[in-house]
Amino acid sequence: MYRNSRGRPGVILAAVAVAQFAIALDLSVVNVALPALRTALGFSPLGLSWVVHAYALTLGGCLLLGGRAADLFGRRRLFVLGLTVFGLCSLAGGLAQEPWQLIAARAGQGLGAAAAAPAALAMLTTTFTEGLRRVRALGVWSGVNAAGGALGVLAGGLLTEYAGWRWVMLVNLPIVALALALVPAGVPVDRRPARRDRLDVLGAVLATGGVGLLVLGVVRTESAGWGAAGTWAMLAAGAALLAGFVAAERRTAAPLLRLGLLRGRWVAGANVLVFFSTAGQFAAFYFVSLYMQQVLGMGAAATGAAFLPFSVSLVAGTLAATRITSAHTPRTALVPGALLAAAGLAWFAFISPDGGFVTDVLGPCLVTGLGVGLVIAPTVAAATTGVAPHEAGMASGLMNSSRQLGGCVGLAVLATLAQHRTGTATGPAALNAGYALGLAVAAALFVLAAVVAVGVLPGRRAGDTGRPPAPKETGGTAKDPDEHRTDDELEGTPS
Repeated sequence: MYRNSRGRPGVILAAVAVAQFAIALDLSVVNVALPALRTALGFSPLGLSWVVHAYALTLGGCLLLGGRAADLFGRRRLFVLGLTVFGLCSLAGGLAQEPWQLIAARAGQGLGAAAAAPAALAMLTTTFTEGLRRVRALGVWSGVNAAGGALGVLAGGLLTEYAGWRWVMLVNLPIVALALALVPAGVPVDRRPARRDRLDVLGAVLATGGVGLLVLGVVRTESAGWGAAGTWAMLAAGAALLAGFVAAERRTAAPLLRLGLLRGRWVAGANVLVFFSTAGQFAAFYFVSLYMQQVLGMGAAATGAAFLPFSVSLVAGTLAATRITSAHTPRTALVPGALLAAAGLAWFAFISPDGGFVTDVLGPCLVTGLGVGLVIAPTVAAATTGVAPHEAGMASGLMNSSRQLGGCVGLAVLATLAQHRTGTATGPAALNAGYALGLAVAAALFVLAAVVAVGVLPGRRAGDTGRPPAPKETGGTAKDPDEHRTDDELEGTPS
């Protein structure tokens, strides 16, 4: 039995970090293996894109639903369920013999991640109270999340080249197994709520359908272009469903997303900021990876290894951001971080078709990684500041949705701009020009993120919600026995 109802915070942090690493790794590990997948399973060019899009569609469409379900039915329960689905679908993808089997497995991975990711973040924010401990815990989460995405490129290259493409799916299995093994060691069993609201079915259908159609419309631009009537029909339908979702949420007593949550400057500002910054970050990975392979002629393994300096710099930025946010306010780290990332991407915009890794990639990688690291952890801290514990899953699902939409929409728009600059030419010089333009626009997105941080986020300290301190217990019966206990008391062990 646990010494308290919140389990062991250190074990919870470890389980959440391992799970987030697997989810982040899966977002990038497959990309480098796409050419090998096409050859092995006989994908058509359009079908191959769905290896990426099937995951993005189900993940982006179901994050809000997953976050609210975690609040209503238990965060541990959704965490375990989501990771189990994610792991089983990873196994199915690794054993796939036909293109449709791999695409179905990727869609299942997205569903599992949509349940596990917001539940994991909600467990973190309800275990560690606002202040120094939460900032440090979110710093670990952010560093692992960013490192997983960056190392996914390295792992994808090495696994594809030396072990075979199937291992880009099977590599998830031991990571998921480790996360699940940590659950009984310290993650508390979900307590039965005194009152359980019904799941907002109408809101779930409208939100999932609306976000899903937006993602589908955006990814469709790769094959049909932005001028196609079908593309705009999907985008319009998605927008209409989301408008219906907003109207429905105003009328229901137990909404999927309480709209009042967006009236807080912390939550609203952080979600806008994460949209812009993720759009720039995803584009940076995409264009730099293509530049090294298509222009510089580097192999898959060498391209993956070339991202190691970015990973190291990103972790350094995350550690620095944790210290800064602990002593000041999130925007103290966010503004210089976003501007530093913008400077690194602007430096990338000067890439040359006759360049090399040392002259054109290493320096911008270090600057961009440091800037992105300074942005990630404070953004998550801001997005969960002042949120009531019973709405932690809701806030986590919202932030993850903003992140997924930002990456999907930003990458599609920037890829279109790059393609327009490249035109029909396929030579290194033409490709270089397109990638440079995409990276320059990505830099502008980080400048917008800095503007949002200055103009929207409050200037007060992180964790200072303006509420008076909680009264000490005097022997009476509290509604929640852990509500006013310190983190050291909750751990049940001396610090």
